[in-house]
Amino acid sequence: MDEPTVAERSVGMGKFRFKMKKRQLSPTRIIAVTFAVIIQLGAILLTLPIASRSGVSCGFRPALFTATSATCVTGLVLYDTWTQWSGFGQAVILCMIEIGGLGFMSAASLVVFVFRRRVGLKQRMLMAQALSVDDMQSVVTLQKWVLSGSLSIQACGALILFFRFLPEYGLKTAAIWGVFHAVSAFCNAGFDIFGSIGPGQSLITFQSDPVVCLTLAALIILGGLGFFVWEEVVRLRSFKKFSVYTKLVLLTTGVLLLGGTALILFLEWNNPDTIGNMPFGDKLLNAFFQAVTLRTAGFASVDQACLTDSGKAVSLVLMLIGGSSGSTAGGAKTVTFMVLLLFIGARLRGKSTVTVYKRSILPEKVLDAMTIVTAMVSLSLIGAVVICASSPVSFLDALYETVSALATVGLTAGVTPLLTTPAQIIIILFMYFGRVGILTLSLGFLLSDRAKDRFQYAHTNLLIG
Repeated sequence: MDEPTVAERSVGMGKFRFKMKKRQLSPTRIIAVTFAVIIQLGAILLTLPIASRSGVSCGFRPALFTATSATCVTGLVLYDTWTQWSGFGQAVILCMIEIGGLGFMSAASLVVFVFRRRVGLKQRMLMAQALSVDDMQSVVTLQKWVLSGSLSIQACGALILFFRFLPEYGLKTAAIWGVFHAVSAFCNAGFDIFGSIGPGQSLITFQSDPVVCLTLAALIILGGLGFFVWEEVVRLRSFKKFSVYTKLVLLTTGVLLLGGTALILFLEWNNPDTIGNMPFGDKLLNAFFQAVTLRTAGFASVDQACLTDSGKAVSLVLMLIGGSSGSTAGGAKTVTFMVLLLFIGARLRGKSTVTVYKRSILPEKVLDAMTIVTAMVSLSLIGAVVICASSPVSFLDALYETVSALATVGLTAGVTPLLTTPAQIIIILFMYFGRVGILTLSLGFLLSDRAKDRFQYAHTNLLIG
């Protein structure tokens, strides 16, 4: 048998190196790459003429922006969804929302198993982190429960919306609207197709409709609680029996919803451009819905551009906090926020240990929380400065846009169509990082071995404060 030539050896070595690199691909990189591929495929489909209502391709950049927003379940758009996209385009967007919101949280944790024959401890940890589960033995069973429960909740929401829209808009429109908005709300995406009655108005047309607003609010809250929280609530049915994590999620969510409603109601009470001219019932309904949608949902029952500066400031804080881990929501997460508050409270009292519900929180968890919040706040400020410098928008509106993108909220002060190409690219990157970057960062915290440095320098004293 003839020996292989140098060229054949080179090809063989190249294939070997490729296989080695493929085998060495980390779980976090698999998730990031898979997510990027989904966005690219969605963007290509949206560039097709059939995806646009006019029959003319919108171009790659707007398609990429929309695909990123849909897959990252953000909701920021350059064009009104109904006005720009045909039925095919809307179906593509809906599929990306489902994959990005529900499917990704399950599929991302399962994708590792496609490349591995043996389910190891690290892979179960990856799966558990995606669902915020401590018990890695039952995580596969929980995956099935998540899928069936999520689809059931979306179906119930779609039915309620269907029967609400049916008398006024007919069978076909009611069915399409019911399914699309139930999925969009549960996945905290914020996309709407109400453009046929009010282009760019989002939910403002139905701001006095309690059935629509409360149904969407319920779907948003359930989607943002987290899969593990559902399972514990249904299984244990007693607050005393819940884990510390579930207790913190429920407590923080309740405080943010009630506190957010009260603050929005107070700050916007006399603002005629938002809720100022509404009767008390509608004021309460829209203040509550605003507090809910700021938890990364993106539907708007009032014009965000008309909020007072203080109202926008409260909205920025609520958007940064977001929903809970292992859910369809984005943001820094509720428990992350609570851990920081507990840490600050402990330090102000001169304590070095952070405790809650008679349990101590590991110092590493506090550092993880600080890392995530610091990264999000820093990126938001830097991005706002760049956008403000490159686009005809104020700094506050630019900050509203960057926080909305990073926290995958999707609310805008009306400046998204005004963004220049560099600003749009920043928002695309922020939406991607807000969905994928935060998840992979969290996975990095979980999968790291916390190994100590091989050597340490001598300590030094610094003046703090």
